[in-house]
Amino acid sequence: MDETEFWALVDGTRLAAGRDPDLHAELLVERLTGLDPEAVHDFARHFEARFSRAYRWDLWGAACVLLNGAGDDAFENFRCWLISQGRTVFEGALADPDALAELLPDFDERTEGEAEEIGYAAFDAYEHLTGVELPDLGLGDPGVEPQGVPIDLEDEEALAAALPELWARFGARRRAADPQGLAGGPAQV
Repeated sequence: MDETEFWALVDGTRLAAGRDPDLHAELLVERLTGLDPEAVHDFARHFEARFSRAYRWDLWGAACVLLNGAGDDAFENFRCWLISQGRTVFEGALADPDALAELLPDFDERTEGEAEEIGYAAFDAYEHLTGVELPDLGLGDPGVEPQGVPIDLEDEEALAAALPELWARFGARRRAADPQGLAGGPAQV
């Protein structure tokens, strides 16, 4: 499976699922189980390579703005969601996380930004096909710390300075509705 086929599977199942990440994961597992185990392994490698590439401070900052705070688990789920949005959104966000302000038609932190099950789709499909766990993907460890320049994820001024367009579109309006920041709780890192 090449990169184009990987993104075609992600995009096709996303469109069929609408904005439901759980249905998206189910449809992805269904499509993957129609392939051979080697193709499923390739899909998993593509997914995990992108998941690791997105382990960056600036993207964690974007997750904090969009989700009104994002701890370790929320950021992992956000990266799965980011991949699930397709090549244009994913690559655009990697090129410039602030571009998510233009790349996302809308965003509701109560229903979006979290797609944990997408991250397990290839593992589930492989086990369904073979009866055994997906073998090691042969990818290196992404590291203990995210890539890039650290951002204080709990400092709204730092987030607004690092991601001005994203903050203006999503962060500022949510903070205006909840000036105490109580709706989402504190960001935990």
